[in-house]
Amino acid sequence: MESVLLSAALVLVVLLFLSSPAGKIVSVERRLARLERKMDLLLGHLGVEEPQIPGMERVHELIRQGKKIEAIKVYRQLTGEGLKEAKDAVERMS
Repeated sequence: MESVLLSAALVLVVLLFLSSPAGKIVSVERRLARLERKMDLLLGHLGVEEPQIPGMERVHELIRQGKKIEAIKVYRQLTGEGLKEAKDAVERMS
């Protein structure tokens, strides 16, 4: 009996989370990530490359030197991206 009540409570918590703004944000982020992966696959299949941002060679140079924090700063200046996005991008380049 207790396990049934515990299971029901767990299901209720999950449903509340998914209906909350935080749950919707997580859902949207997952969908966006899936769409980005699909777009990357399509562009790769078509042989379309992302245009290079002027000054990006400085970011690559800093990464080669092991200066990731400086590379993130330069990347943010060049692209206007947020800290998390810049960090993720520099990590992908490493």
